[in-house]
Amino acid sequence: MLYIACMIYDFIIVGHGLAGAILAYTLRKKGYQVLVIDELAEHSASKVAAGLVNPVAGKRFAKSWMADTFIPAADAFYKELEEHFGQELYLHKPIYKIFSSIEEQNNWMAKSAGSDWSDYISETLVASAGEPGIQDPYGGILIRRGGHLLVREVLQLLEQEQLQAGQLLPERFDFSHLELTETGLRYKGEQARQLIFCEGYQVIHNPYFRWLPLQPTKGEVLEVKTDYKFISECIYNKAVYVLPKGDGAFRIGATYNWRQPDELPTHEGQQELTGRFTQITSHAFNVTNHWAGIRPAVRDRRPLVGSHPQHPQLLVFNGMGSKGVLMAPYLAERFAAALAGEADVLPEVNISRYFSLYYDYIKQ
Repeated sequence: MLYIACMIYDFIIVGHGLAGAILAYTLRKKGYQVLVIDELAEHSASKVAAGLVNPVAGKRFAKSWMADTFIPAADAFYKELEEHFGQELYLHKPIYKIFSSIEEQNNWMAKSAGSDWSDYISETLVASAGEPGIQDPYGGILIRRGGHLLVREVLQLLEQEQLQAGQLLPERFDFSHLELTETGLRYKGEQARQLIFCEGYQVIHNPYFRWLPLQPTKGEVLEVKTDYKFISECIYNKAVYVLPKGDGAFRIGATYNWRQPDELPTHEGQQELTGRFTQITSHAFNVTNHWAGIRPAVRDRRPLVGSHPQHPQLLVFNGMGSKGVLMAPYLAERFAAALAGEADVLPEVNISRYFSLYYDYIKQ
């Protein structure tokens, strides 16, 4: 069979959600030739996501894993993107995490006693902040160094740039056209040294990586409109996030649904989110939009990065769940260094921790 290669790429990346887009940008910046393949679905999890960065997560008030490393890397990367495209893309905003009960307030006071949280907590309120319509009788904490990325805008800018440069193939990846070779791989006449799968939850259908313990997790998001413009410009957090979009519009999310791995908005999801919103504000509102996407969650809540145990030309960069905005910049930089032989893949995210699952899988 005769193959006519247009170019020998260093890497082909499958998937242009946030993880794939950040990795492709990082590799190109280092001088690599990169081809991205993605069908550019309108309602991917990345395009639906609010793009939040929250350094303090959960009811236990735990600092997000590796926040001290991830946050500076994210700040620097998104600042670079803003300079590259000449527009604001990452908005630093305080997060007001509202206590849901006096017990939760007490838990925080005990958690913070004797510890220095000044890098991430600017103020603890033990009574309401006093903003009309905000239901915070037990107060809350004001979290600094958080914010949100305009994910859809970032992806659109990177898509346009790569399409114009002929570096993005806007189609669904077809495994029947993939041929592994001794020096790399071929795909539809193109050659590359390595192929990196960044296809989100679709990895469960990937014949080379479906053994990874990835759990598709549906998340639903609402946009609502109120006639009242909140005084503060913070992001509210109480079981759900409430992100001000301006002119009385807010984005509310997100649900976690492991039972329905589809991208269809549901009545149940809308009811859950509107119910949560009414626990934060007493203002009347109307639902103006409703979306759903599927996150690539992992059993141990750590991303999936590394090489296939038997095919080193195939790699994966995936599994960041709802924290891709926070994690992807640092992990992409570290992965790029590993691909260049200058560092190791971060041990906590290396898929080698699951190689026993692969060997069990091939025995079946």
